[in-house]
Amino acid sequence: MNKAHIIARRELASYFYSPIAYVVMTLFLVVTGILFARDFEPGQAAGMRSLFEWMLFLLVPAVPILSMGLMAQEWATGTIESLMTAPVEESDVVLGKFLGSFGFMVVLLCPTLLYVVVLRLYSRPSFDYGPIFSGYLGIVLAGAMFTAVGLFCSSLTRSQVVAAVASAAILFVVTLVPMLATQKATLPPMLRSIADFLVYRRYTDFARGVIDSGHVIFFVAATAVFLFLSVKALESRRWK
Repeated sequence: MNKAHIIARRELASYFYSPIAYVVMTLFLVVTGILFARDFEPGQAAGMRSLFEWMLFLLVPAVPILSMGLMAQEWATGTIESLMTAPVEESDVVLGKFLGSFGFMVVLLCPTLLYVVVLRLYSRPSFDYGPIFSGYLGIVLAGAMFTAVGLFCSSLTRSQVVAAVASAAILFVVTLVPMLATQKATLPPMLRSIADFLVYRRYTDFARGVIDSGHVIFFVAATAVFLFLSVKALESRRWK
């Protein structure tokens, strides 16, 4: 765990020297700021439910861009050799990379806490903090899963572009497609059940202020599965 912690600190620090990370952060905060200002109008209910839903959609392209180089860049530059010849296990590398990238995603979300302060200062009557807490819990859980997906795709290729496109495609299928599907009144019951099982339907409960243990387990389990697959992908490529 100490080895993973060292890798995580190195990975997190590298984001603060990456122009791409700053571009992603700037665009994310600008868009969320515009969306918050749009909803922050007199007579509107004080809350962030709509903003939380938009945050999920924004993370679909943002996380793949942030995570595309986690392993792909190591393979492309050859630095993976020095990393893997060090006394570390594949699980240490994967966990360290995941924690570093996930840590930056949390940093990305931190400035949005300013919106909570604004609501607290200007909303009349004061709003309920419960949905705010559950919304942030949901976005952190979803972000962890998205990061694990990005790491897995990055572990399969030397190309950062391929890794970003592949992870974005997976996240699009499990997040946006179910959202669009549930809007169709003629959707067959079986397909509707599948759509309800995936990310969007589970995440919207958090945005509404509902913390369901089943949803928490889903995101934690999905994150663990993709981290496990990343370890196996790294093991298979190590011996090629």
